[in-house]
Amino acid sequence: MSDLGELEKRISGALDRIDAGFADLNRPAAPSADSSELKALQDLLAAERTANAQLEERVAAIKLKQETLVQSLETEAARLREELVAATQERASMKQANRRLRLNNRALRDANEQGVGDANLINDSMAAELDALRVHHDADRAELDSILVELKPLIQGAANA
Repeated sequence: MSDLGELEKRISGALDRIDAGFADLNRPAAPSADSSELKALQDLLAAERTANAQLEERVAAIKLKQETLVQSLETEAARLREELVAATQERASMKQANRRLRLNNRALRDANEQGVGDANLINDSMAAELDALRVHHDADRAELDSILVELKPLIQGAANA
């Protein structure tokens, strides 16, 4: 029976310890920070959220500005490509007209050296010269148009200022 008394003491001690543990669990924990410190931390959190929202707005504005700039640059690049193609075509036309003019002039010189005046050669030469002048005029017009396109925003900007 002495073992029984011993077991009873041990069980009783264990139950006391369990009760003490439950009491500790039910007791409210002491706050680690006082209410003024907690308020200061909440204010800092609110300030950081505001700053974060402002930064997100700035990022959105910068992204919009960048997209607008990229779009305008792409438009400008497309326009310049078109001008380059037109200028290349004008240059090819000028080369062809000048080649025809040189050939006709050579034929005229040869005919004059032989003392034979050929009306068809003279007509062909005049037509080639007119073609060369038209092509040159068209090239000048294209160049003026490209200059006007570049000046137009500057003129409008000066008029708005």
